[in-house]
Parts: sequence; C-alpha cells; structure tokens
Amino acid sequence: MKDINILVNNGVNVDGSLEILGDMEMYDETMSDFLDEVEEKIESIKTYKDEGDMPNYAIQVHSLKSDSKYLGFTTLAELSYNHEMASKDNDVNFVNDNFDSLMTEADRIITLCKEYMGR
Repeated sequence: MKDINILVNNGVNVDGSLEILGDMEMYDETMSDFLDEVEEKIESIKTYKDEGDMPNYAIQVHSLKSDSKYLGFTTLAELSYNHEMASKDNDVNFVNDNFDSLMTEADRIITLCKEYMGR
C-alpha cells in the first residue's frame, strides 16, 4: 500500500494537489503518468540545455513545471518556472549556472515518487 507520509514528510503538497485532482486515485494515476514520461523529459531538457536551444528548453521546463504543480512538488515547480523564464529571456548563463540545482531536485522527486509508487 502506498504511504502518503513518504510524500508529505518530504515536502510534497498533496493537499494542494487533491484540490486540483480530486482524489488519491487520480493523484496516483497522474503520478504514474509522470513517472512514465519524466526521464525522457529530463533527457530532452539536458539536450536542449547543452545545445543552447532556449526555445525548446523553455517548452520542456514549462512541462516539468506544470507536472510539478499538479503533483504538489512546490520546489521543483518553482525551480522549473525560474528556468522557463530565464530561457524565454535567452539567459543561457542563468540556465547553466542553476542547472545542477534543478536536476538535483528533479532527481530527488523522481526517487521519492518511485518509492511512493513502489517502482
């Protein structure tokens, strides 16, 4: 059985997510979809960053931000938003200087989700 305390004790705003998604069944389905897609999304983010392709980078971090907001990953949503805004301004320096913190938080959330979902 999934233990919601794994999420709550690690700063996930599950209550806020339930206001959007309605119930835990929908939350769990949304998280499962997130896990199915997130590693490919992270690889795209890395590729676009390495290529300096800020328009496509912005699209991918916007998508990560949206997923994070729906699932209550407040810190990841905020970091993704900051990267989205910087990339829209073509601020490659911000993206490069702050990329590790974005990836560290993304990795933390992915690990947390896998633990919660039993993957």
